[in-house]
Amino acid sequence: MQNEITTRQPLLDAQGNIANPGYAKKLLWEYNRENITANPTRIKEWDYYYIGCDEHALCLTVADMGYVGALSISVIDFVTPSQFTNSSIFFFPMGKLKMPRTTEYGDVSWRNGKTEMTFTCDGKIRHLTGKFYNADKKGHDVKFDVTLSDFPEESMVIATPFDKKGYFYYNQKINCMTAEGWFTVGDKIKKFYPQTSLATLDWGRGVWTYDNTWYWGSLQTHLDDGSKFGWNIGYGFGNTSAASEDMLFYNGKSHKIGRTKFIIPGDDAGKPEYMAKWKFISEDGRLDCTFKPIIDRYEPFDLKVMCMIPHQVFGYISGKCILDDGTEIILKQRLGFAEKVHNKW
Repeated sequence: MQNEITTRQPLLDAQGNIANPGYAKKLLWEYNRENITANPTRIKEWDYYYIGCDEHALCLTVADMGYVGALSISVIDFVTPSQFTNSSIFFFPMGKLKMPRTTEYGDVSWRNGKTEMTFTCDGKIRHLTGKFYNADKKGHDVKFDVTLSDFPEESMVIATPFDKKGYFYYNQKINCMTAEGWFTVGDKIKKFYPQTSLATLDWGRGVWTYDNTWYWGSLQTHLDDGSKFGWNIGYGFGNTSAASEDMLFYNGKSHKIGRTKFIIPGDDAGKPEYMAKWKFISEDGRLDCTFKPIIDRYEPFDLKVMCMIPHQVFGYISGKCILDDGTEIILKQRLGFAEKVHNKW
């Protein structure tokens, strides 16, 4: 039985451990960086946005990882298909970014040499703006201005400990926000129209151990009748005995499902075939989907003693999902993404 949290409460106890691990459908735990007792270099805080439609997508990250910080942008073209990613790395931010302690409101803004990003939220609208100079191999600049609205009533929230005192992972995934705006690559403009574009926020706060491998998958789409549907699945984020982060989303409501397995051809043998067809299957049978990759965003940063090695794979998802009331959702060729990431950080 997974532990559902339904009332507001502090995230950490006096020793800096998660007081009550579990999952929630709203941001109920109260996070305060000042209550962390671990070494500040181990604190990891990030805001990651995925904004997409059927033709293209934009991925934006502001991250404070303790001894290293990063501003990152990815431009995904689903038609070609192709992608490029660029990151601006800086050292020892150690809280200087002043990442918001909640998703309900708050701003983060940072300039670092060749890039600048600003994310704001007033409780009703999220506004994402910025520039990334010489972002692709041709030296093109990327600029963006995107507004997110229609926040869902419920989302996925999880608080899990690691098997080390004072270490934890606190995360919210907000799927299926309405997106409107644009980005440019050089003199070419790409637009996000609110009728066809959706966004997800991956908001992470925690104290992480040094060596980790995780799996994460995300879907957001408009069904044929106009309803918003999506899911969040994943594991590898600490000790998840109290709860997993597997959840379906339908018209602003969250539907908790059982733990979901990623089946990547060759993964068990240590040689994943990322561009072969994957499967996702939940233990309760409420999610049973295939995943046909079209892009593997592989942008490793490997200094041996420190590395970030992501395979973020984009592709088409087909299969079935079952809501809490037994309603069956059939998916046919819906764009989503899934990843396997190995970090030493």
